[in-house]
Amino acid sequence: MAEKIDTRAVGLDVGLAFIRWLTGAENLHYGLWTGLEVTAGNLRAAQDGYTAKLFGYLPEGRLRILDIGGGAGETAKKLLALGHSVEIVVPSPFLAARCRETAKGAVVHECTFEAFQGQGPYDLCLFSESFQYIPLAESLPKCARLLAPGGKVLIADCFRTEAYQGREAHGPQPGGGHHLASFEAAVAGSAFAVEAEEDITDAVAPSIDLEQALFHVLGQGVTRVSDEIRGKRPTAHWALAKVIGLFLSRKRRDNLMQRLTGTSRTSEAFRRFNRYRIIRLQQRQA
Repeated sequence: MAEKIDTRAVGLDVGLAFIRWLTGAENLHYGLWTGLEVTAGNLRAAQDGYTAKLFGYLPEGRLRILDIGGGAGETAKKLLALGHSVEIVVPSPFLAARCRETAKGAVVHECTFEAFQGQGPYDLCLFSESFQYIPLAESLPKCARLLAPGGKVLIADCFRTEAYQGREAHGPQPGGGHHLASFEAAVAGSAFAVEAEEDITDAVAPSIDLEQALFHVLGQGVTRVSDEIRGKRPTAHWALAKVIGLFLSRKRRDNLMQRLTGTSRTSEAFRRFNRYRIIRLQQRQA
């Protein structure tokens, strides 16, 4: 039986190559657009601004940091340069390899956070746009077990607003994450309390418009080529469609064309359905 093609790994590889070409780095996170024109040329500055904002919430001193869902290792690389010790938890073999290459000096654990067997203790559990992928019943309780006394949790991520009633109600919408009310309830029942918090939704929302503008450029090219082949080489167009069908299901093809040509992914929709928060949690006193 033929081995299944890992389209996610291929997509990550291509996406990271493009981001690296455009910005010189492999950041996978939103940009902070305060004071910047929303153009591709400013993406690196916006992402650097985001990182600076995030690092402003780091506790003082040299930290033992567990970077949970560390992307391609760019954040860990910067943390190492500041003198912190870093361990990365990332489930993707492709991203784990990028972390080992980019963040030399960090220990990389190729697994989910739920399966992570490390004992720590750590001074900080960091979730930079990764908290949304971990069940609330597991994330904070596990952090409590891994942290040293006085250790903290730093989260930067999207949370769904009450306006979001699910994909069936609204169709695909930008953003994601746990419902904010559910997260707040989880914190209230945890070993942590909110020490610092900032809403940066408006500052990061333009990232959606820039991303969609890029997809529209790609979509225009794909549509133009497809129409040209269909009109002048209908048999070749039929054969090409069959070949593509071997790799992508109809649902995936429809989702891809929605990303390439759709108009529902906007910064306005992002603001309606999401709040983007930076939150630092501290352990409650016994």
